[in-house]
Amino acid sequence: MKTAIILGATGLTGGILLRSLLEDDRYAKIKLFSRKTIGISHPKIEEHLINVLQLKTIAANFIADEVFCCIGTTNAKTPDKGLYRSIDYGIPVTAAELCRLNSINTFIVVSALGADSRSNVFYNRTKGEMEEAVLDLEISKTHILQPSLIGGKRNEKRAGEYFFKQLMKIMNPLLIGSLKKYKSINPETIASAMVWLANNEFNRKKIVSDEIKEIQVKNTL
Repeated sequence: MKTAIILGATGLTGGILLRSLLEDDRYAKIKLFSRKTIGISHPKIEEHLINVLQLKTIAANFIADEVFCCIGTTNAKTPDKGLYRSIDYGIPVTAAELCRLNSINTFIVVSALGADSRSNVFYNRTKGEMEEAVLDLEISKTHILQPSLIGGKRNEKRAGEYFFKQLMKIMNPLLIGSLKKYKSINPETIASAMVWLANNEFNRKKIVSDEIKEIQVKNTL
């Protein structure tokens, strides 16, 4: 039986992923590293309350078979670009470095559709630079998920995101062919695909939104 680490378990996708792994008999222990408690008592959970911007300080405890990184913020929540980069770039890259250091061979991280290190958009550029840094570490089983707009109900209010979610409900049926990757995606779909990828062989490192949905279907068969 395996041990998994989740970064971002207090978020929407990470919380769903946690519940999925708690019900999965392949996993004996789920380590959580976050600044606040998840508020769940379960014999599988080992919770570490830390400053996740300083992951290297807990390198000795960063031991597992797999690492799932669901960390991310928004411009509205984190307007300071330095802090934003520390979260969206710094945390995933440091986690991947710890995987390399501690011989963890599976690293699965949620990025975003449109990530591009050459983009003029700060958000897309940061995600793209994160992806490149993670891939440069050459962890043998690395998968970078690039979802489009993530649906679902969050505990926090994001006015702009809510507007786009409502818009995408109208637009989704119109996005076909090469445009289908832009359809919004449910967090349950992302979490399910992450579990499948961790437990199966898949030859692509970067996986866009419509491909995530296809993988999720495999996990239900």
